[in-house]
Amino acid sequence: MQIQFYKYQGTGNDFILIDNRAQKIVLNTTQIQKLCNRHFGIGADGLMLLESEVGFDFKMVYYNSDGNQSSMCGNGGRCITNFAKRLGIIKDKAQFIAIDGPHESVVDAAGVVSLKMLEVKDIESGEDFYFLNTGSPHVVKFVDKLEKFDLIHEGSLIRHSARFLPDGTNVNFVEKTNDVIFVRTYERGVEDETFSCGTGVTAAAIVCSVNGLLTSKNSAIIHTRGGTLEVTFEKVLDKNFYDIWLKGPAELVFEGAFTLNETVNNS
Repeated sequence: MQIQFYKYQGTGNDFILIDNRAQKIVLNTTQIQKLCNRHFGIGADGLMLLESEVGFDFKMVYYNSDGNQSSMCGNGGRCITNFAKRLGIIKDKAQFIAIDGPHESVVDAAGVVSLKMLEVKDIESGEDFYFLNTGSPHVVKFVDKLEKFDLIHEGSLIRHSARFLPDGTNVNFVEKTNDVIFVRTYERGVEDETFSCGTGVTAAAIVCSVNGLLTSKNSAIIHTRGGTLEVTFEKVLDKNFYDIWLKGPAELVFEGAFTLNETVNNS
């Protein structure tokens, strides 16, 4: 079975996208793992199926590179919006459904996508971390010398710690230097650092706001290894955030086709 795919990236967070409106494509965990493998497959942080859903422009079905369906992916939501535009499903605005509920998104003339995120009403303050859900669960922790920080080791310890069992958590390490906010993310389901994480950047922006670290009252510019994202929001008191938008580029990298049987049998 030949399947057409499209490879997109949003600030280095990359995805395989497949049009499944005909509901003919069913992928198992092993197949998704092999497609996302950077040595034996196409290579990606995750895979998305664009499907039809009554009352919405489309449905976003997202899998991490470990082959399991995951919680919301912010950069993925921005990429699938541009994919929907390429397919002619939308023009410049979308209403779609994802695992965490309905989302709005907007594409500007330059292909930059803004995505409305889940409201945040509960932020846990730990001894040296913050924990919140922005569509996916995230720990935010401030560190020094983030560029040289052992993110894989430290992120894995927190991701698998007893506090966040049984599902685990994503982990964001943040360094604030002058007016620059730099974020690196360890993603569960990828079990590695990703160049960028949309829900993680959103979590970091909110925590920076709570701590009075933003130069703007209602927005943050966040730098990641894959590029720069903007988060805007409104808030009531210090820990009730709404009208949250994640904005940044979402670009087609290449397109192609794979034979499903070959993907299954390859090793």
